Amino acid sequence: MPTMISHRQPAVRRPLAAVALAIAAAAAPLPAAAQDAAGTGSTPRGATAPLSLNLAQAYRAALEQDAVIGAAEAAAAARRERLPQARAQLLPNVSANASRFRNDLESVQPGLAGQPVRSEQQYTSSSRALTIRQPLYRPFNFADYQQAKAQVEDANATLDKELQNVAVRVSGAYLEGLLAQDQLALVLAQKEAYTTQLDAARKRFAAGAGVRTDIDEAQARVDMTVAQELEARQNLDYTKRQLQVMVNAPIARLAPVDPDKLRATAPDPGALLRWTDRAEQASPELRALRAQLEAARFEIEKAQAGHKPTLDAIAQWSISDSDNVTRVNSRYDNKSIGIQLNVPLYAGGYVNSQVRQAVAEQERVGLALEATRRDLALRVEKEYRGLTEGALRIRALEQAVRSAETMVHSNRRSFEAGSRTLVDVLNAEEQRVTALRDLANARYLYMISRIRLRALAGEADEQAVQEINAWLQP
Repeated sequence: MPTMISHRQPAVRRPLAAVALAIAAAAAPLPAAAQDAAGTGSTPRGATAPLSLNLAQAYRAALEQDAVIGAAEAAAAARRERLPQARAQLLPNVSANASRFRNDLESVQPGLAGQPVRSEQQYTSSSRALTIRQPLYRPFNFADYQQAKAQVEDANATLDKELQNVAVRVSGAYLEGLLAQDQLALVLAQKEAYTTQLDAARKRFAAGAGVRTDIDEAQARVDMTVAQELEARQNLDYTKRQLQVMVNAPIARLAPVDPDKLRATAPDPGALLRWTDRAEQASPELRALRAQLEAARFEIEKAQAGHKPTLDAIAQWSISDSDNVTRVNSRYDNKSIGIQLNVPLYAGGYVNSQVRQAVAEQERVGLALEATRRDLALRVEKEYRGLTEGALRIRALEQAVRSAETMVHSNRRSFEAGSRTLVDVLNAEEQRVTALRDLANARYLYMISRIRLRALAGEADEQAVQEINAWLQP
């Protein structure tokens, strides 16, 4: 089982032009057959040229350019700083302070004759001190350090979850784009077939061998495909835009699926339990919640530490000059070392309330972990069934496409022989296109189910993406 990297360093965000050139250099040229469906065009001077991407290239670009994963990396880096901050509270604390004052003292004292005697004295005083404090017994700080380690594990697991989601989001957007691309190609092919039938119906009618109804029926089908073409083009533009947001580069075309490479196979029926076990062990979502539960346990210890004493070792070296009016022009050099004990006695019930709050929070996280574990098992089963049922559905639809193509051919021959009407031919053509559309949709659902299942088990890495990418045309 692939191992996800927990401590992933934030990726360097490269400029759009640099990313575009890098992807363009790595991208292999795609066949020109789908250019009409892709909608290529000229690029203004100074603008980044639209790119032709396969899935692996889109995934690598998204790792560098996707704002969501960038924010997750920054959040993880920020939360990792909790550990050195908590560790610092257990290490020696060294402080130094210095002061210097100009003093102007005016005093009034009774004289021998009862008259007040005034005197004024000006002097300079200063002090310098170096203090070292080493915590010896601080249960709050020790629990905080242990909690920080759990919170860092939570941060790493959360980042891993976002990395898994990147593979799912990019694959989903890419496959949606392929589906929209296929749908547009099917609509264009259907439009061409209906237009051919319309021209034939007009010629037959002009020759006196046809009827007006055939022309009207074919024209209605052509008009419907025109509307469907507009919708398909808009959907294709939107799906490309979704992917463009992730890779931060304009998208021209996507590498289509190679049916000869895609071999949809159903997994072993007994593998569901193994997939569930793998997900429960390696799921970043469960890892994050387990870390949160551990952090909640140490939060209770931190709250209970409010009842416990603290003990510090202190060493100090201080130098003072003329520190008060009775010691003008005097200097003191003092070195001291000892321990300081602080015992809390009463806080008005504040500590007890904090303990109850921490216990309730631990219970909440524990129940959230159990709920997520149960839901994870359901999601694993759903995606597992998407593979098993998807493989069967693909094979059934492949047979349905072959049957539909045979039916189109038979209806055309029968129409030429006069035993079928033009409506029968048009309906057969529509049924063939529907079967092709359902087959494409089934293939994409099967492919995304593989990625989602790998993501639930914490395995949606570049290797998983490359597995899907191998099913695309070069």
